[in-house]
Amino acid sequence: MFHKNYEQRLSSWSCLRQRLESAVDPFQEVIDFYKQAPYVSIHTDPWSQDMWPDPWELVYENQYDEFCTVLGMCYSLQLTDRFKGSEFEIHICTLESLSYVYLLFVDNYVLGYDNNKVVLKKDLPMDLQSQTVYAMPKLN
Repeated sequence: MFHKNYEQRLSSWSCLRQRLESAVDPFQEVIDFYKQAPYVSIHTDPWSQDMWPDPWELVYENQYDEFCTVLGMCYSLQLTDRFKGSEFEIHICTLESLSYVYLLFVDNYVLGYDNNKVVLKKDLPMDLQSQTVYAMPKLN
């Protein structure tokens, strides 16, 4: 998807959201999808929610830093019927004295902690500290 023009990216993103509706493991599906995104070091200020790109701006800009990858996963899941009753939060966390980690909480699941799979909230390490929590507004 990520190396196509804007209209083709929108179409590919729509197909992803359709697959998520019936996927056996929709979290893994969305993780695998965004692992293919072109990575940039810094694109969006995670501390300034009013400056975050909306879903269509994110697809248009096609620039994915660590934060935008989590944001893309969030938007993709939010814009499905399957997850329209779910609660979504983006957490900016620290782990020990390392740099910031951006996590997507969907009900009791967490995406972004282990870049290759979803983890349960209860399985996060005790020393992981949320510095800021953004409750994501409903999109669907």
